[in-house]
Amino acid sequence: MFSKTNKPARADAKPTAPANTAPPLDAPAVNLNKSPAAASQRPQGGAKPFSSVGSGLVIDGSVTGSGDLHLDGTVKGDVRVNHLTVGESGSIEGKVEAETIEVRGRIVGSIQGKQVKLQATAYVEGDITHEQLAIDVGAYFQGRCLQRRPEAFQANTGIAAPAESAVAAPAPGGMNSYDMSVLSDLA
Repeated sequence: MFSKTNKPARADAKPTAPANTAPPLDAPAVNLNKSPAAASQRPQGGAKPFSSVGSGLVIDGSVTGSGDLHLDGTVKGDVRVNHLTVGESGSIEGKVEAETIEVRGRIVGSIQGKQVKLQATAYVEGDITHEQLAIDVGAYFQGRCLQRRPEAFQANTGIAAPAESAVAAPAPGGMNSYDMSVLSDLA
């Protein structure tokens, strides 16, 4: 039914690689079949755009956007993005706001985010307002940690956020009621 014909191989023919072989592991996954117009369009499915600031760049001013930012350069101003990664050579002098923040470099200023992670090489001077905070051994941090409860947790349990001033007002003698009760125990 099937017949196999043996054709001699030509001496000048180049061997071809099989079409179904996988690319090497270090090769970037680039689809070369897309047109340039399709490559410039924003990805579907709500994916956020990604930006990177190289180590030789200095931005004097604020950086805002709804995408993700990897910073290896220097920003002298406020940064407000969706996800921020400050590389080891990255530096920010200003207020930082993002959903998730990963710090390997230097930040001097307040940080506000849902998830904040200070890697071992991080240097942070300023207050951190967060829902989740992780600090690796070796990270430098000088400031206050202010934990927020997630909005969903507050809504489900009916627990209100803590008041701004949890310290009682001073009594007429200059001491608050807590201090007076401690002194009465000593007598």
